[in-house]
Amino acid sequence: MKKTLALMMLLCIALGAQAQLLWKISGNGLNRPSYVMGTHHLAPLSIKDSISSLKQAMDETKQIYGEVIMEDMMKPEIIMKMQQAMMLPADTTLKSLFTPAEYDSIASVVKTYIGMDLSLFDKLKPASLTTQLAVAITAKSIKGFNPQEQLDTWFQTQAKEDGKKVGGLESMDKQINVLFNAQNLQRQARLLYCAATNIEHGILQTQRMTKAYMNQDLDTLLEIMEEKQNDSCDSTPEEEDILIFGRNADWVRQMPDIMKQAPTLFVVGAGHLPSERGLLKLLEKQGYTIEAMK
Repeated sequence: MKKTLALMMLLCIALGAQAQLLWKISGNGLNRPSYVMGTHHLAPLSIKDSISSLKQAMDETKQIYGEVIMEDMMKPEIIMKMQQAMMLPADTTLKSLFTPAEYDSIASVVKTYIGMDLSLFDKLKPASLTTQLAVAITAKSIKGFNPQEQLDTWFQTQAKEDGKKVGGLESMDKQINVLFNAQNLQRQARLLYCAATNIEHGILQTQRMTKAYMNQDLDTLLEIMEEKQNDSCDSTPEEEDILIFGRNADWVRQMPDIMKQAPTLFVVGAGHLPSERGLLKLLEKQGYTIEAMK
């Protein structure tokens, strides 16, 4: 159960002329450079072997900062908070949020991909069921997907083995709120219905994003992230701010002080790197020199 919850967090939180995943940060008063690495939670660990300068980045830095400290996901108190956040209020059921036809459509998909009756999830928030459905679909649609191998966890494990500090840019409470409390129940229900009735589109998009990442093609990854269906299934600007851009702004405010403390390797979802409001441009605007590393 703990591993499933952790994977749900990773799958939901992570997607984010650039054809590199590793970038060097220098200048603006830094005595020694830091680095930022974009990850993708569906990518095999072998992607790290295709980045020849990654060893240099790891050798030159004294600490690693991820989105969160991955070990915190396994703490009993965090698991309890997550489980509580996933549950509906006492006076609400999942079934009450849908018309009978909508409920039946979702039930059919849940039975096919998760292998369980939808009635068993009746006290679960729609957002938490959407994440479980995403995990199940990923497991069936991404060849070679291994939930036991996660780049973010690998980097932090390596750092600890080398006696380096491991830090997080945000708390687990923040990530839990982004996942399960950022939208009202009606909007969560709509997005669950969208996911359940657009399975083929979701599978194709996941496969395309994974391919773009493995090709280290941030431009294509950004294009896929920005694609719209021009209906209520599209993310709103407010939702994009909560999931991506607002977090980028929070992180880039913290990064200067962290880099002054010691040379740092930041490891975050690749979807947070590109665009005018991505980490790379935000760091440039603060006066840092950003250099792609091969």
